[in-house]
Amino acid sequence: MIGMTPLLVFLFSVFSSSIQSETVIPPRQTTFSVTDYGAIGDGKHYNTPHIQAAIDDCHAAGGGSVRFPTGNYLTGTIYLRSGVILNITENATILGGTRLKDYPLESRKWYVVLAEKVTNVLITGWGRIDGQGGKFVKKMDERKNVMVSWNSTGACYGDKCRPRLVGFFDSRNVTVSNVILREPAHSNLHIVRCENTTIDNLILEGDFNIPNNNGVHIQDSNNIVIKDCLIDNGGHAITLKAHTGAVHNLTVIQSELRTRSSAIKLESSSRFGFKGLLFDHITILDSHRGLTLQLHDRGNASDITFSNIEINKDYNDSMSWWKRSEPIYITTCPPAPPHDLNSKVLGGGGGSVTNLQFINISSHSEDGVFLSGSSEGVLSNLKFINVNLTYYRRKPAKDLEEYGLVDCRHRGCRVDGYDDIECQSIAGMILENIDGLLIENMKMRWNKSEHLKGWNRALDFSPSTVNNITLLGFNSGFISHA
Repeated sequence: MIGMTPLLVFLFSVFSSSIQSETVIPPRQTTFSVTDYGAIGDGKHYNTPHIQAAIDDCHAAGGGSVRFPTGNYLTGTIYLRSGVILNITENATILGGTRLKDYPLESRKWYVVLAEKVTNVLITGWGRIDGQGGKFVKKMDERKNVMVSWNSTGACYGDKCRPRLVGFFDSRNVTVSNVILREPAHSNLHIVRCENTTIDNLILEGDFNIPNNNGVHIQDSNNIVIKDCLIDNGGHAITLKAHTGAVHNLTVIQSELRTRSSAIKLESSSRFGFKGLLFDHITILDSHRGLTLQLHDRGNASDITFSNIEINKDYNDSMSWWKRSEPIYITTCPPAPPHDLNSKVLGGGGGSVTNLQFINISSHSEDGVFLSGSSEGVLSNLKFINVNLTYYRRKPAKDLEEYGLVDCRHRGCRVDGYDDIECQSIAGMILENIDGLLIENMKMRWNKSEHLKGWNRALDFSPSTVNNITLLGFNSGFISHA
């Protein structure tokens, strides 16, 4: 250094080094409490901007945790950002607003928590997200409540114009774990066009009498694990739809499902395929239909296994739209004639089902297994191994005229009173348009009572539409009680 003696140069170097060594970079903030941003957990004041500010700052800081301390936080739609953990602590609740103005203008974005095009996000903490569905009930009904609908505003159409609870769209690496989703006005959890999703230790609670009150809805998404979940609601418990893309590589294990509709359903309005699905160690309670595949719009399903599943108290309600108590229900539709605008067949039709396995299945139900392919949507390579079917009836014989028919209302191939297959009497298993069926070690039992009068057929099929059947150990008979 110019003008400095060697001693001064040495002392300056030592001083500079000591300053640098003592410089401390403050740690990056990783936890953002919503109360620090002005949120009030009294269940009365709206906290939408305060919660959103905490989420946005957390994202801008490179990610971290947004914490909800004890309290009830009323809010409109909040947007989850990439890298953010929504930590709803055990005594905290996010309350969804009940006013139309609490939600975006576009009805497709009517969620209490909404995530679009995000990565690496998590909702956890054993707290609650509550949609306050009870406040949307106009009239209580033991079969199906009459609900508030915002369709009068022109924001949407039909009777489903109510906000949902949580939605993820076009996202990757999504986890929802150790949290309670409850009382949605419409449905609980939507996963749409997502990759790599884990739903773990989740409790979903909904009013049994609220229509379309679905549990988990998976659409056009891949690589999904659902495990250790309790789903209790009025709509379908787990729904899969392949509307604009396929649904591949999904596993559902060790879960309990209670519903007034289908426990597990592959949706009818699916134009793409389902492949590589596993449903294992599942208990189904109080449902009006157990396992359902309705492929009526060109969608295909293959390589699907249902194993170690117990279906208890599968109820029939012939006067309601809540299904008819079939433990297993699989249908496809014939394709609609090309360019025929007057066709009475719903959807495009022509979907196929192949390589389905039902292993270690036990059911108690009021109706039989229904397997109905179509002329160009044949069900092929089906296997039923170690299956116990027990049938019983709660209603007296006077109701048998309607009670003893297959449910044609939801075949999906019916418009204006037309159905391509007549609604025939029920049986233990009804088979139509099948090529390749293995039944190995199946027990079929009827509770011996007058309520079963007229129901005396174990297998019902025509050799003209059902081919390549193998029976290895089939037993059918009465028991004294179910």
